Amino acid sequence: MRWLDMPPVWLLACLVLAWGQAAYFPAGLSFGGAWSEFAGGLLVGGGVVLMALALSEFRRHRTTVIPHETPERLIQTGIFSRTRNPIYLGDALVLAGLILWWDAVLALPLVPIFVWVIEKRFIEPEEDRMRRKFRMDFARYCEKTRRWI
Repeated sequence: MRWLDMPPVWLLACLVLAWGQAAYFPAGLSFGGAWSEFAGGLLVGGGVVLMALALSEFRRHRTTVIPHETPERLIQTGIFSRTRNPIYLGDALVLAGLILWWDAVLALPLVPIFVWVIEKRFIEPEEDRMRRKFRMDFARYCEKTRRWI
């Protein structure tokens, strides 16, 4: 059951809820048409690019991308020099973008809920493991690079 407690599963659950709200409970609310589709597309595209850049850094450094495991190396290059959590940031951008694209106004609170769940379930435990393993290197990294943006 541990495979169910993974960020993509949480993202998928939020996306299903957002799509369901847009499809079955629109409540007569709308973001306003073409601009929201454009903005949504930009957010989704940006999120996918962030995730791809992060995955390429994981591959280049030959360390794990699995959230419940401790990485072998502390990645501080590439996109990780701008944000400590580019994949989670990308997930949040994809969620926000699809909410805009689907015109799911009532699903907007899912974005901060998703971010909160990701922080509590994944980021904080990951940072604890990395703090124990990389000690001062991780402390210096945290000083110069923000958690989200």
